[in-house]
Amino acid sequence: MSVGLCKHGEECELFEHYNLMTLKDGLSVMALDAKTGEIAGVALNGISHRGEVEEELKEVNASDNREYRLIFGLLHNVNHELNLFETYNVDKIFELRILSVGSKYRGRGLAKELFMRSEIIAEEYGLKIIKVDATSLFTQKICESFGLTTVKSVVYKEYKDENGKLLYNTESPHDYYKVMLKELSPNCSKG
Repeated sequence: MSVGLCKHGEECELFEHYNLMTLKDGLSVMALDAKTGEIAGVALNGISHRGEVEEELKEVNASDNREYRLIFGLLHNVNHELNLFETYNVDKIFELRILSVGSKYRGRGLAKELFMRSEIIAEEYGLKIIKVDATSLFTQKICESFGLTTVKSVVYKEYKDENGKLLYNTESPHDYYKVMLKELSPNCSKG
């Protein structure tokens, strides 16, 4: 929302497409309110494969949506620069891509529960790395509580266009984007 890709209460086709593609991996977790059946929170999880970052960068750069290019360009460029597949000698990385809890369900530990269940799934599938592109302070704190470390930190306010205008108008305390990861001890191999 801070870069104008999505507006509260409105559809966001590009972001929805990204989320639907993530759901196809079949690794996501959802919490439902037992009384109402309402979605209380979700962890959208996917697997990133070696070589995909470069393909996704081409797709992002070809988009005519400036806001989409801004946020996903930043994420993909940083991940391309890090080259985690080479660094950790893996072909697949488990990514917790979206962690979201409905406003009336916050403060109950639900995000941590979703994260914990996501990590269990990653281990069950024999994946060696769990990675989060943590774009908010709240997600960063949860990641830290699960032992993820920051491998790259980006200050949003350092990114300006050619006229000196801020590209990312994030509000404090969401001052950094961090790539955070943890090496796992896989239990077995389903993937």
